[in-house]
Amino acid sequence: MTAAPQLTAGAPPGAPAPVTDAPQPVIRGRSRGPARLRALDGLRLLAALMVAGYHLGGRGGEIAQAWGGSPAQQFPTAAPLFAYGCLGVQIFFVISGFVICLSGWGRTLRAFIASRVSRLYPAYWAAILLITAVFALPWVAYKALPPSEVLTNLTMLQQPLGVDRVLGVCWTLWAEMRFYALFALCVVLPGATRGRVVLFCAGWTLAAAVAQAAHEPFLDTVLMPEYAPFFIGGIGLYLLHRYGARDPIAWAIVLVSWLIGQHYAVAGLWHPPSATAFSYRSTAVIIALVTLGFALVAAVALGKLHWANWRWLTVAGALTYPFYLVHEHLGWVVVRALHQGAGLPSYATLPLTVGLMLLLAWVLHRFIERPLTPVLKRSIDPRR
Repeated sequence: MTAAPQLTAGAPPGAPAPVTDAPQPVIRGRSRGPARLRALDGLRLLAALMVAGYHLGGRGGEIAQAWGGSPAQQFPTAAPLFAYGCLGVQIFFVISGFVICLSGWGRTLRAFIASRVSRLYPAYWAAILLITAVFALPWVAYKALPPSEVLTNLTMLQQPLGVDRVLGVCWTLWAEMRFYALFALCVVLPGATRGRVVLFCAGWTLAAAVAQAAHEPFLDTVLMPEYAPFFIGGIGLYLLHRYGARDPIAWAIVLVSWLIGQHYAVAGLWHPPSATAFSYRSTAVIIALVTLGFALVAAVALGKLHWANWRWLTVAGALTYPFYLVHEHLGWVVVRALHQGAGLPSYATLPLTVGLMLLLAWVLHRFIERPLTPVLKRSIDPRR
């Protein structure tokens, strides 16, 4: 990012800059790397593919109906690895903390809201309607929700309202919305500064710990103790990107967030070895994957992945969100059609299903997101 030089109020042009202990934004010229962090787009797609592996080959439930048996039988070697794919969500949250801090810095509250709404809703609405329509077909084994519940799902508030979800993955969008609201009220509304962002990270970390200890459902809903450290860690990594690697407070935010985040990941995903469980996740591997997620975003933040500047990564980043929305439920339908209907072997069905979902994601991006996103953004913030 290129930072414009700042003049102290009341100081004449050309006067010496005041001495300050606060880190100054790192000035990144063209020689330092591309303006767009394309490697971050690649990480987004990698996290989405991890989640897809989990949904299509690393768990039981409806996907077993699509395969005609447990995915553990279809992929005896790969299924235990696919079971770790759910950690892609935690990596998504770290990336989200980074991106939201980047995109919210210097924006008005209205512009921030317009950006988030126009980014989330067009593809989401299309995915809701498409999956409902497919599930309503008489030869599809899965049942569509009643019209009233589908309409409620269009708000993206179905989970707090206690309505069944059209999209299984929408619980993560509910977490994202709460993060956006906290960041908007505490940082964007008063105006983003380094001190205010640091205070937000420290305050949220402490408040989330208190909420965990209090066992109060309202505090849990607002402060999200189990997800907060990943969002906060991403914000800390953005501070390192903006102010450079010599920012000890930003490193402290990242370190504390990683320590707390790995605790929640292990607590939520580890269980003792059991013959009745779909798979067994090792504590060491869970910690390693959480660490890898933080490390990869840190590598982007500190400019270590500027060499990954391939144009196709921008396309990969654009496809990630619509792919994430449609891959699970429509994946069930495609797996059933290819594996049970057409008789394709499991190891051919899975990559072909993922490829078809990526193609559908491109269609949604090209014909839904690209035309509707700017229209929705301008309708919310006409001054832009």
